[in-house]
Amino acid sequence: MWQTSGGWGRIDRDNAVDAMLRYADAGLTTFDMADIYGPAEDLYGIFINRVRRERPPEYLEKVRGLTKWVPPPVKMTSGYVRENIDVSRKRMDVPSLDMLQFHWWDYSNPGYLDALKNLTDLKEEGKIKTVALTNFDTERLQIILENGIPVVSNQVQHSIVDMRPQQKMAELCQLTGVKLITYGTVMGGLLSEKFLDTNLTIPFAGPPLNTPSLQKYKRMVDAWGGWSLFQTLLKTLKTVASKHGVTIPTVAVKYILDQTAVAGSMVGVRLGLSEHIQDTNAIFSLVLDEEDVNSIQVAQRGKDLLRVIGDCGDEYRRA
Repeated sequence: MWQTSGGWGRIDRDNAVDAMLRYADAGLTTFDMADIYGPAEDLYGIFINRVRRERPPEYLEKVRGLTKWVPPPVKMTSGYVRENIDVSRKRMDVPSLDMLQFHWWDYSNPGYLDALKNLTDLKEEGKIKTVALTNFDTERLQIILENGIPVVSNQVQHSIVDMRPQQKMAELCQLTGVKLITYGTVMGGLLSEKFLDTNLTIPFAGPPLNTPSLQKYKRMVDAWGGWSLFQTLLKTLKTVASKHGVTIPTVAVKYILDQTAVAGSMVGVRLGLSEHIQDTNAIFSLVLDEEDVNSIQVAQRGKDLLRVIGDCGDEYRRA
């Protein structure tokens, strides 16, 4: 639900909640948001109340709201942490957060361990069901686990272009049971038919990069190997997609779901503005065979982003 925070088009509250119900009715019942994603937590609160009123109790049991807490680097006292978590609980209108994913900007400030210990206390009180991370690197994930903090997952950027999580983090995840939740998996829509056979080097020749996510992931393409190499990848993905009667984004997400330690992949929703329910549900029945995987692996050989950018989340922390 990053897309509700502005920059993707004006979100109408009622239309957005109607759209959330359509997703949930289609079986897509988990929504990911953050305290900093504009009205996302408030929209979830309105949505969950409509579910309580308009849907049967067993439906409610399937719905999940995962949120994030992205605090400034101040002293992480018990009271400060509790106060902020209470704000999210109130906005989302839930007694207990299904998952709280914690982000920290500055590793040189060890306050993230204090914050996570306080979050673990809130979990034991029943205010949070699961404690998780977002955009932490492998080194810090190991430190957190060594401190006995029971994190269940780390949300990281992971796509056919950005395979960094498989290079270091997946091994630690396998050893410890921590899972990866991935974002940027369709690269804001770049991994789609819309951008196949386009030339973005000529002004106004291709589709506009008119959202924050398209602009962000175009920078990843540039770091990985550029638009020409990306076109080769899209052509390969189109061949695989056509063989299975699905679309490029469906193949892109399934490929990442099949990677080591990946528990789930997120697809951005522009609630009330565009909808991809059919393509998303097609992921669950798609099986990529050895030929598909081999052809994708050949086409995804760009630069090593671990060396270019650093480990997971480092793109947010470079000076």
